Amino acid sequence: MQQLQTLDYVVFFFYFIVVSGYGYWIYQRKKSKVESTKDFFLAEGTLTWWAIGASLIASNISAEQFIGMSGNGFSMGLGISTYEWMAAATLVIVAVFFMPIYLKNKIYTMPQFLSQRYNQSVSLIMAVFWLALYILVNLTSILYLGALAVSGISGLDFQFCMIALAVFAIVITIGGMKVIGFTDVIQVFFLVIGGLATTYLAINLVSDNAGVEGLVQGFKVMRENHDDHFHMIFPKSSPFYMQLPGLTVLLGGMWIVNLNYWGCNQYITQRALGADLKTARNGILFAAFLKLLMPVIVVLPGIAAYSLYSKGMFQAEMLGEDGVINADRAYPVLLNLLPTGLKGLSFAALTAAVVASLAGKANSISTIFTLDIFKNYIGKNADEKTLVRIGRAVVVISMILAIIVSPYMGIDKKGGFQFIQEMTGLLSPGIFASFIMGFFWKRTNSAGALFAIVGGFLIALAMHNNYFPFADWTQVPFLDRMGIVFLICVAVMFILGLVMPDEKKGLAIDASMFVPHKTFIIGAVIVIAIISYLYGHFW
Repeated sequence: MQQLQTLDYVVFFFYFIVVSGYGYWIYQRKKSKVESTKDFFLAEGTLTWWAIGASLIASNISAEQFIGMSGNGFSMGLGISTYEWMAAATLVIVAVFFMPIYLKNKIYTMPQFLSQRYNQSVSLIMAVFWLALYILVNLTSILYLGALAVSGISGLDFQFCMIALAVFAIVITIGGMKVIGFTDVIQVFFLVIGGLATTYLAINLVSDNAGVEGLVQGFKVMRENHDDHFHMIFPKSSPFYMQLPGLTVLLGGMWIVNLNYWGCNQYITQRALGADLKTARNGILFAAFLKLLMPVIVVLPGIAAYSLYSKGMFQAEMLGEDGVINADRAYPVLLNLLPTGLKGLSFAALTAAVVASLAGKANSISTIFTLDIFKNYIGKNADEKTLVRIGRAVVVISMILAIIVSPYMGIDKKGGFQFIQEMTGLLSPGIFASFIMGFFWKRTNSAGALFAIVGGFLIALAMHNNYFPFADWTQVPFLDRMGIVFLICVAVMFILGLVMPDEKKGLAIDASMFVPHKTFIIGAVIVIAIISYLYGHFW
């Protein structure tokens, strides 16, 4: 397999110098004389709408998309794009209904919301759950899959790649949210340009022509020869129904996945919590438009790789260590077919995605531990400088933990993307239930929230391991299981809200704050129209 050439390394180091240099310049230009927690964790008031939108995407798109989702593109096709296109619709909902509540009530962390709306016990339990999820699932999988890809493309040692990615991310993260937010703009530039270049050349390889004509012909060849890879909704007879169960992707559990991820997730909402409402909404809308583009960058290359594989190419390279096809190898194998120089650009795009996600995740881990655990229970009298120092230490410790445990998490067994979805799905229904009921029903109480978070997790875990009664849960798609757990949580929360005394802890809500400005409405209508067309065309 051809490795990176000198020109590829030149392109990659150009990216490295640009991101590092710009990050250092931002840090020096915008740093305060006295660092505060709001400044370090939220970049309060300094992120523009385009920086918020770019940072949302840079934090979201990582190795699990480039490697895991391309792998799903190879195996199941365009259907996996439902995560991206439904996310675009979800972002519109979050911008209209979720952000006004957070900003009106001065919410800066998700555990803070739970403390303010319920009580400290609910907040602490959730903070611990989030830290475990972020470190043991998200951070580990991003590092593992990222290092796997970087090692496969560059030929460098896997362990070295893992450590190098972690160190690069730490350097960016310790500069605080301002540095992350603004360097993410550069990261997204490389991510989009490099990603589109890979897609363009991959589809050209499918055809016998080059340029725009090759692009059109290559796409036509893929549609004609592999029509089964161009459907969004899978019937029950499909081997992929357990992963994407029919209309559930439009009407069921997929909404829980996305609304929880984009609306109740420190890692994501942190980007917008330091801005005013109009700026936050515009940034989230910009992210929604970028989301529409993501399947072109991460799914189509996987389908192109499948088309090339069907022609007899890279038969050996697609095999895992056990001699079975490993779909997650599709993107790294594809990159090795690119010409010198462009391979370096695509390599930079992949690295940008991994490092940006690591930095964003580490910052969120640091924020939750420092502001919701250390400040409240350990260092109650700590000053701002001490809290920022603790925050930086947590970044380093969380990266070290991720490096140590990632080889033991079984990430490669199901495929990286599916692993993250199923592990996160154990917590998502209960978390989302506690947030959505807390937002919009005043009688929702702490006992209900506690049941949703802890009880919802235990029920989901029992279903996952087939210990829960009433059905063979191994035969129920995990998205449907999420929907069932969510409904159980809501029902119990509703009953407890009726039978127990009213805690009178409703949030400050004004109906007028849910009315967005005209520009946002026009953009939102365009996003929904595009999504409707895509599902109609590729049904």
